[in-house]
Amino acid sequence: MDFKMSYMAEEWSLKMPNGLDLEVSHHPVTMKSVVNLTIAVNRLMTSTSEPVLSTDFQDENLLSIRLERTVEEDSIIERTGPPPQFTSRGETECTVTDSQKRSLVLVQSSMELHAVMLQGGSDDRKVHLNMSTYAHPEPIAETRPVALGIKGTNLYLSCHEDDDKPTLHLEEVTDKNSLSRISAESDMVRFLFYKRDTGLSISTLMSVRYPNWYISTAQDDDQVVEVCQETAPRYRSFNIQRQS
Repeated sequence: MDFKMSYMAEEWSLKMPNGLDLEVSHHPVTMKSVVNLTIAVNRLMTSTSEPVLSTDFQDENLLSIRLERTVEEDSIIERTGPPPQFTSRGETECTVTDSQKRSLVLVQSSMELHAVMLQGGSDDRKVHLNMSTYAHPEPIAETRPVALGIKGTNLYLSCHEDDDKPTLHLEEVTDKNSLSRISAESDMVRFLFYKRDTGLSISTLMSVRYPNWYISTAQDDDQVVEVCQETAPRYRSFNIQRQS
Protein backbone atom coordinates (compact mmCIF):
# COMPACT_ATOMS: atom_id res chain seq x y z
CA MET A 1 0.00 0.00 0.00
CA ASP A 2 1.50 3.40 -0.92
CA PHE A 3 1.70 6.26 1.59
CA LYS A 4 -1.46 8.07 0.36
CA MET A 5 -3.70 4.98 0.54
CA SER A 6 -2.20 4.05 3.91
CA TYR A 7 -2.96 7.51 5.23
CA MET A 8 -6.51 7.44 3.88
CA ALA A 9 -7.17 3.98 5.32
CA GLU A 10 -5.87 5.08 8.73
CA GLU A 11 -8.02 8.23 8.71
CA TRP A 12 -11.19 6.40 7.65
CA SER A 13 -10.59 3.59 10.16
CA LEU A 14 -10.84 6.13 13.00
CA LYS A 15 -14.40 6.94 11.85
CA MET A 16 -15.62 3.37 11.41
CA PRO A 17 -18.31 1.96 13.77
CA ASN A 18 -17.12 0.06 16.82
CA GLY A 19 -16.19 -3.51 16.05
CA LEU A 20 -15.56 -2.85 12.36
CA ASP A 21 -12.13 -2.31 10.80
CA LEU A 22 -11.16 -1.06 7.36
CA GLU A 23 -8.36 -2.77 5.49
CA VAL A 24 -7.15 -1.67 2.03
CA SER A 25 -5.20 -4.33 0.16
CA HIS A 26 -2.43 -3.48 -2.27
CA HIS A 27 -3.84 -3.04 -5.79
CA PRO A 28 -3.06 -0.54 -8.54
CA VAL A 29 -4.84 2.65 -7.50
CA THR A 30 -7.26 4.18 -9.98
CA MET A 31 -9.58 7.14 -9.58
CA LYS A 32 -12.58 4.83 -9.89
CA SER A 33 -11.37 2.59 -7.07
CA VAL A 34 -10.80 5.60 -4.80
CA VAL A 35 -14.29 6.91 -5.57
CA ASN A 36 -15.85 3.51 -4.94
CA LEU A 37 -14.03 3.18 -1.62
CA THR A 38 -15.07 6.69 -0.58
CA ILE A 39 -18.74 5.97 -1.39
CA ALA A 40 -18.66 2.68 0.49
CA VAL A 41 -17.13 4.24 3.62
CA ASN A 42 -19.59 7.13 3.53
CA ARG A 43 -22.46 4.63 3.26
CA LEU A 44 -21.17 2.85 6.36
CA MET A 45 -20.74 6.06 8.36
CA THR A 46 -24.03 7.75 7.39
CA SER A 47 -26.44 4.80 7.11
CA THR A 48 -29.53 5.31 9.27
CA SER A 49 -31.85 2.71 7.79
CA GLU A 50 -29.81 -0.24 9.10
CA PRO A 51 -27.20 0.88 11.66
CA VAL A 52 -24.09 -1.20 12.18
CA LEU A 53 -23.88 -2.50 15.70
CA SER A 54 -20.52 -3.86 16.82
CA THR A 55 -19.70 -7.20 15.13
CA ASP A 56 -23.25 -7.71 13.77
CA PHE A 57 -22.15 -6.28 10.41
CA GLN A 58 -22.83 -9.02 7.82
CA ASP A 59 -22.33 -9.74 4.13
CA GLU A 60 -25.81 -8.40 3.43
CA ASN A 61 -24.67 -4.95 4.54
CA LEU A 62 -21.82 -4.94 2.03
CA LEU A 63 -24.12 -6.24 -0.69
CA SER A 64 -26.60 -3.43 -0.01
CA ILE A 65 -23.83 -0.85 -0.22
CA ARG A 66 -22.57 -2.35 -3.47
CA LEU A 67 -26.04 -2.34 -5.05
CA GLU A 68 -26.68 1.27 -3.99
CA ARG A 69 -23.36 2.36 -5.47
CA THR A 70 -24.08 0.51 -8.72
CA VAL A 71 -27.48 2.19 -9.10
CA GLU A 72 -25.94 5.57 -8.35
CA GLU A 73 -23.13 4.97 -10.84
CA ASP A 74 -25.57 3.87 -13.56
CA SER A 75 -27.71 6.97 -12.98
CA ILE A 76 -24.67 9.20 -13.40
CA ILE A 77 -23.76 7.46 -16.66
CA GLU A 78 -27.31 7.94 -17.99
CA ARG A 79 -27.28 11.66 -17.21
CA THR A 80 -23.97 12.23 -18.94
CA GLY A 81 -25.33 11.12 -22.35
CA PRO A 82 -26.44 13.62 -25.01
CA PRO A 83 -29.92 15.10 -24.42
CA PRO A 84 -32.73 13.74 -26.63
CA GLN A 85 -33.60 15.73 -29.75
CA PHE A 86 -36.63 16.46 -31.91
CA THR A 87 -35.57 15.98 -35.53
CA SER A 88 -37.45 17.57 -38.45
CA ARG A 89 -38.86 15.08 -40.97
CA GLY A 90 -40.44 17.40 -43.53
CA GLU A 91 -42.71 20.38 -44.10
CA THR A 92 -46.25 20.63 -45.44
CA GLU A 93 -48.31 23.66 -46.40
CA CYS A 94 -51.75 23.72 -44.80
CA THR A 95 -54.73 25.89 -43.91
CA VAL A 96 -56.33 25.93 -40.47
CA THR A 97 -59.90 26.66 -39.36
CA ASP A 98 -61.39 26.27 -35.89
CA SER A 99 -64.46 24.21 -35.02
CA GLN A 100 -66.64 27.23 -35.88
CA LYS A 101 -65.19 27.30 -39.43
CA ARG A 102 -63.28 30.51 -38.74
CA SER A 103 -59.98 31.05 -40.53
CA LEU A 104 -56.72 32.31 -39.09
CA VAL A 105 -55.85 35.85 -40.15
CA LEU A 106 -52.63 37.77 -39.45
CA VAL A 107 -53.15 41.22 -37.88
CA GLN A 108 -49.99 43.08 -38.81
CA SER A 109 -50.50 46.03 -36.45
CA SER A 110 -50.44 43.81 -33.33
CA MET A 111 -48.55 40.83 -34.79
CA GLU A 112 -51.30 38.50 -33.68
CA LEU A 113 -53.37 35.75 -35.22
CA HIS A 114 -57.14 36.21 -35.09
CA ALA A 115 -59.89 33.70 -35.81
CA VAL A 116 -62.23 35.35 -38.32
CA MET A 117 -65.38 34.25 -40.14
CA LEU A 118 -64.42 35.25 -43.68
CA GLN A 119 -67.03 36.34 -46.18
CA GLY A 120 -67.00 35.28 -49.81
CA GLY A 121 -64.18 36.79 -51.84
CA SER A 122 -61.93 37.45 -48.83
CA ASP A 123 -60.10 34.13 -48.77
CA ASP A 124 -56.87 35.93 -49.62
CA ARG A 125 -56.76 37.10 -45.99
CA LYS A 126 -56.50 33.51 -44.81
CA VAL A 127 -53.12 32.51 -43.39
CA HIS A 128 -51.35 29.48 -44.84
CA LEU A 129 -49.07 27.64 -42.44
CA ASN A 130 -45.93 25.66 -43.13
CA MET A 131 -46.23 22.73 -40.72
CA SER A 132 -42.94 20.97 -39.98
CA THR A 133 -43.27 17.50 -38.44
CA TYR A 134 -40.67 15.99 -36.11
CA ALA A 135 -39.49 12.60 -34.96
CA HIS A 136 -40.07 12.41 -31.23
CA PRO A 137 -37.12 11.25 -29.05
CA GLU A 138 -39.62 9.50 -26.74
CA PRO A 139 -42.78 8.90 -28.80
CA ILE A 140 -46.18 9.59 -27.25
CA ALA A 141 -49.11 7.58 -28.58
CA GLU A 142 -51.21 9.28 -31.26
CA THR A 143 -49.24 12.54 -31.20
CA ARG A 144 -46.73 14.15 -33.54
CA PRO A 145 -44.56 17.17 -32.65
CA VAL A 146 -44.93 20.03 -35.14
CA ALA A 147 -43.67 23.58 -35.67
CA LEU A 148 -46.01 26.10 -37.30
CA GLY A 149 -44.66 28.91 -39.46
CA ILE A 150 -46.63 31.47 -41.48
CA LYS A 151 -46.01 30.96 -45.18
CA GLY A 152 -44.05 33.77 -46.85
CA THR A 153 -42.65 35.08 -43.56
CA ASN A 154 -40.09 34.17 -40.88
CA LEU A 155 -42.82 34.11 -38.23
CA TYR A 156 -43.44 30.99 -36.14
CA LEU A 157 -45.93 30.29 -33.38
CA SER A 158 -44.20 29.92 -30.03
CA CYS A 159 -45.32 29.43 -26.46
CA HIS A 160 -43.50 30.93 -23.51
CA GLU A 161 -44.34 32.56 -20.21
CA ASP A 162 -45.51 36.15 -19.93
CA ASP A 163 -46.37 37.36 -16.42
CA ASP A 164 -45.96 33.80 -15.10
CA LYS A 165 -48.54 32.42 -17.55
CA PRO A 166 -47.98 30.49 -20.82
CA THR A 167 -48.86 32.72 -23.76
CA LEU A 168 -48.90 32.31 -27.53
CA HIS A 169 -46.63 34.52 -29.64
CA LEU A 170 -45.58 35.08 -33.23
CA GLU A 171 -41.80 35.02 -33.15
CA GLU A 172 -39.38 35.76 -35.97
CA VAL A 173 -36.84 33.05 -36.76
CA THR A 174 -34.15 34.34 -39.11
CA ASP A 175 -32.20 31.07 -39.19
CA LYS A 176 -34.75 28.37 -40.01
CA ASN A 177 -32.01 25.72 -39.87
CA SER A 178 -32.03 26.22 -36.09
CA LEU A 179 -35.40 24.43 -36.09
CA SER A 180 -34.15 21.33 -37.92
CA ARG A 181 -32.92 19.76 -34.67
CA ILE A 182 -34.26 20.88 -31.30
CA SER A 183 -32.85 19.60 -28.03
CA ALA A 184 -35.57 18.50 -25.61
CA GLU A 185 -33.73 20.45 -22.90
CA SER A 186 -33.32 23.68 -24.87
CA ASP A 187 -35.45 26.82 -24.89
CA MET A 188 -36.23 26.14 -28.56
CA VAL A 189 -38.97 23.68 -27.56
CA ARG A 190 -41.17 26.77 -27.26
CA PHE A 191 -41.73 26.43 -31.02
CA LEU A 192 -43.07 22.86 -30.77
CA PHE A 193 -46.64 21.64 -30.33
CA TYR A 194 -48.04 18.14 -30.00
CA LYS A 195 -50.54 17.56 -32.81
CA ARG A 196 -53.12 14.99 -31.77
CA ASP A 197 -55.67 13.86 -34.35
CA THR A 198 -59.14 13.40 -32.89
CA GLY A 199 -61.03 12.81 -36.16
CA LEU A 200 -60.76 13.20 -39.94
CA SER A 201 -58.51 16.27 -40.35
CA ILE A 202 -59.53 17.40 -36.82
CA SER A 203 -56.65 17.99 -34.40
CA THR A 204 -55.62 19.65 -31.18
CA LEU A 205 -52.30 21.45 -30.75
CA MET A 206 -50.75 21.26 -27.27
CA SER A 207 -47.58 23.10 -26.26
CA VAL A 208 -44.58 20.79 -25.81
CA ARG A 209 -43.05 23.17 -23.30
CA TYR A 210 -46.26 23.59 -21.30
CA PRO A 211 -48.28 20.35 -21.22
CA ASN A 212 -52.08 20.75 -21.11
CA TRP A 213 -51.93 24.22 -22.67
CA TYR A 214 -53.59 24.22 -26.09
CA ILE A 215 -53.79 26.62 -29.02
CA SER A 216 -57.37 27.89 -28.94
CA THR A 217 -59.85 30.43 -30.28
CA ALA A 218 -62.40 32.59 -28.45
CA GLN A 219 -66.16 32.21 -28.55
CA ASP A 220 -66.52 35.64 -30.18
CA ASP A 221 -65.48 36.38 -33.75
CA ASP A 222 -62.29 38.23 -34.70
CA GLN A 223 -60.50 37.60 -31.40
CA VAL A 224 -56.86 36.74 -30.78
CA VAL A 225 -55.68 33.12 -30.94
CA GLU A 226 -54.26 32.12 -27.55
CA VAL A 227 -53.29 29.09 -25.49
CA CYS A 228 -55.59 27.79 -22.78
CA GLN A 229 -56.19 24.78 -20.56
CA GLU A 230 -58.93 22.22 -21.13
CA THR A 231 -61.33 23.84 -18.66
CA ALA A 232 -61.31 27.24 -20.41
CA PRO A 233 -64.47 28.18 -22.40
CA ARG A 234 -62.60 28.27 -25.71
CA TYR A 235 -62.38 26.14 -28.86
CA ARG A 236 -59.36 23.83 -29.01
CA SER A 237 -60.08 21.71 -32.10
CA PHE A 238 -58.90 22.69 -35.58
CA ASN A 239 -59.50 21.46 -39.09
CA ILE A 240 -56.03 21.21 -40.65
CA GLN A 241 -56.17 20.82 -44.42
CA ARG A 242 -52.98 19.95 -46.29
CA GLN A 243 -52.50 21.87 -49.54
CA SER A 244 -51.34 20.02 -52.65
